[in-house]
Amino acid sequence: MSRHQHVISSLFVIAVVANVLAHASVAPSRAAESGALQVERLRCEYLNDPAGIGETTPRLSWIVTSNERNQRQVAYRILVASSIEKLAHDEGDLWDSGQVESNKTVNILYAGKPLPSRQHCFWKVMAWDADGQPSAWSTPARWSMGLLDSGDWQAQWISFRDDSPLEGTQQKMVLPPARYYRKSVTAKREIRRATVYASALGIYELEINGRRVGESRFTPGWCDYAKRCFYNTYDVTEMIGEGDNAIGAIVADGWYAGYVGYGLLVGYGPNRCGRYMYGKTPALLVQLEIEYADGSRETIVTDPSWKVTSGPITEADMLMGEVHDARLEMPGWSTAGYDDSQWSGAIRAEENGSLKAQFIDKSGPREVELGFRKPPRMQAYPGVPIVPIEEIRPVGISEPEPGVFIFDLGQNFSGVVRLKVRGPAGTEVRIRHGEMLHPDGRLMTENLRKARATDTYILRGDPDGEVWTPRFTYHGFQFVELTGYPGKPALDAVTGVVIHSDTPLVSSFECSDEMVNRLFRNVVWTQRANFLEIPTDCPQRDERLGWMGDAQIYVRTASFNADVAAFFTKWLEDVEEAQLPEGPYPDYAPYPMQHGKPNRAFATAWMDAGVICPYVIYRAYGDRRILDRRWESMERFMQYRRRVSPDFLGVALGNGWGDWLSLNETTPVEYVDMIYFAYSSKLMAEMAEALGKKEAAEKYRGWFDSIAKAYAAKYIDAEGRLTVQTQSAHALALYVGLVPEGLRQAFADRLAEMIRQNDVRMATGFLGTKHLLPVLSAYGHNDLAGRLLQSRRFPSWGYEIENGATTIWERWNSFTKDEGFMNPSMNSFSHYSFGAVWEWMFTNLAGIDHAAPGFDQIVIKPNPQTAGSNPEHPAIDWVNAQYDSIRGKIASRWRREADRFVLEVIIPANTRATVFIPAESAAAITESGRPLEEVREVRVLGAESGRVRVSVGCGKYRFVSSQ
Repeated sequence: MSRHQHVISSLFVIAVVANVLAHASVAPSRAAESGALQVERLRCEYLNDPAGIGETTPRLSWIVTSNERNQRQVAYRILVASSIEKLAHDEGDLWDSGQVESNKTVNILYAGKPLPSRQHCFWKVMAWDADGQPSAWSTPARWSMGLLDSGDWQAQWISFRDDSPLEGTQQKMVLPPARYYRKSVTAKREIRRATVYASALGIYELEINGRRVGESRFTPGWCDYAKRCFYNTYDVTEMIGEGDNAIGAIVADGWYAGYVGYGLLVGYGPNRCGRYMYGKTPALLVQLEIEYADGSRETIVTDPSWKVTSGPITEADMLMGEVHDARLEMPGWSTAGYDDSQWSGAIRAEENGSLKAQFIDKSGPREVELGFRKPPRMQAYPGVPIVPIEEIRPVGISEPEPGVFIFDLGQNFSGVVRLKVRGPAGTEVRIRHGEMLHPDGRLMTENLRKARATDTYILRGDPDGEVWTPRFTYHGFQFVELTGYPGKPALDAVTGVVIHSDTPLVSSFECSDEMVNRLFRNVVWTQRANFLEIPTDCPQRDERLGWMGDAQIYVRTASFNADVAAFFTKWLEDVEEAQLPEGPYPDYAPYPMQHGKPNRAFATAWMDAGVICPYVIYRAYGDRRILDRRWESMERFMQYRRRVSPDFLGVALGNGWGDWLSLNETTPVEYVDMIYFAYSSKLMAEMAEALGKKEAAEKYRGWFDSIAKAYAAKYIDAEGRLTVQTQSAHALALYVGLVPEGLRQAFADRLAEMIRQNDVRMATGFLGTKHLLPVLSAYGHNDLAGRLLQSRRFPSWGYEIENGATTIWERWNSFTKDEGFMNPSMNSFSHYSFGAVWEWMFTNLAGIDHAAPGFDQIVIKPNPQTAGSNPEHPAIDWVNAQYDSIRGKIASRWRREADRFVLEVIIPANTRATVFIPAESAAAITESGRPLEEVREVRVLGAESGRVRVSVGCGKYRFVSSQ
């Protein structure tokens, strides 16, 4: 459910409750009279008021807030009712938890009556504070159940009659039109509730009576259609009325039948055509259920009584773009009374028959079925919708050639443009998209490879002007080229529409170095551009795959930037679904084509994402269910790792990506593999403990110890030096903890020495860069880490920014002043991997981190650089950062003044924090103007390394220390 839909549904619930309470003859709850807590932000399965979920024991969460310090929840009560009226009367006919003594507010499993298909659930929560006083009831929230059993589906998969041959080769592109479906519906009497369940093999949009249903794009999402297919649920009660109605759908190829990844580039797929990875002909499934006011019901389903035709969308492909011929538009096509007599009858999808083809990829040719195959399982969509998030206005126009107009939107992002145009019928306006410009001002598209990334609009000739936005494609771009535009376009002829998965941003960051502020914004924009259904590697070229190595590097940064719990919950199902029979996880998920040689379609550090990502999500959100459901899969992976490494040494497994895109240094793949074997073992031990699996925890701790011994024997020489002399080799081993304790400081010092010998420049790739700055800071080289962060010299984040970057580049040398653009065959300018530095910025510079899963215990430990330590740029001397965690708002705001250090923190209710304040002793610190010893809410824990440790509960605190 999008933000907009959530607001509407929430207002509806509030209005109904208010009306019920106004007419109910019941005494007010005692909870309304007292209590220091307020219960807010109720969520089910990490979503706001989700419709049609498939989880029969959903996870319920909320936050508590308080204006008092040290407040916490000591008990809660959950009521779940089958109607809003019952809930308003405090009747939990589905579940009344009673007063449960617990401080839990996160991922509490529903434990009421079994929830059948279609069940509507309304719920609220009361919490008791530290003084035993109850809060008022929360504002009600709701969820509904989807169709849980296959027998609930009466709808048939329908399609159009597809007699076309299997066309398309690596040299010949094929781009079929979208299909329009419609059905007239007569509602016989007053409607109480109307619900639509819809899916497609392909992607679809629904309309009812001329209005679009929902805001989501590219529904129902991407999965392995041979194993399951998602469906979506919509409450359409307000869209259907008594009498004549019509329901319509537009269906395009999407991931199912369209171009996917680099299939066309390398000649994968049937006939090496790069498309039809799952099937040839899209299909539609719709079930509209109407509940009348008198209690009777009616179900309208897709079947051969529906009509189908092609229309104005003559091409629709997610990679290649969309063509819309407005002369072919069909006004009112989804309204009652529309004349569809010229439309064809739909057919049952299986009537198109079997279609065998030779599928080509690195595993060699094999025969596949491209005809309709009914998905073995229908699953309620578990992720977050893809929606338009915001709009961007151009900042300038240029005309590098006559009639070629290039708009600069000032920001690289994922989405489309809305075109505004007036001209004669038949005028063809072509819209091309690119991330960069050539030095002569031309649009750079070479790095898009085979992705055409071009949309075309053919005018109908409306004298009042025309406005068009593509529906079934998206692009990664900052610059837009218009050709064929009638006349000279105004600046508002183009508007950027930002589209991505609806993962709300939850953090903010600002400091004294504006370049670092721009870096934060670049990281966020890169994440937004690539979190579209799955965590993609890049949004612009012919790839857009869920590369696992990139994801495991970045996942913790992602969790600090945005609410990604539901997003990763969904993708981790894709990861397990793609797991290879032998146990390893492939390089990306979903996995539509095998890109590696047989038994080599994976790589060390990439496959370890199957362990690392669940662990990070568990730590960020305190969700043990993530671990429990992935455990068997993770164990199969670890058993594979153990089989191929009987002596606990690293192995050059699969595709040897290694420390990808490092500069002038190569860390052996066997070395990297040993690091990640150890790291996955370490995380498995911790996750086993969390799940109460003591024997498994012991096993994996034993594995880690054995790897550490083998590592020392193989890679540490007699003088105690590492035999692999690269920056990444040192950073990775120190981060994972493989270096013997007595040698760790020496290893860190050697790492710092290598960086200085390299003119204070990084040489690390994807893997090493993530761990480099955290290791330097942990071992006394924080000032050096700060210099690397603030550097404007190549290679650095600052160098990119000074050369116009508004997102994170794929390579350190994607563009240099000396050599220009790097080889366009692999040169994305929106690639989040190197943006993983944000994790260090947040946990080290701002100092915000968790000490326990789900931020139950918080650490505030800012680690500023020494004043004057950076000869190139002033060291950062203030930071303002905030994070809206799953338990509420956390803030760290510090500034260094002439003779004192000021640290302001905000800690959410129901948590505790350990705060580290730069000072020699507690006597040098005040809190809100009072000596620490006089502040009863602050407990001094001790002092170490120039910092005083204090423990605080929730509230706002202002610490000032003399230096």
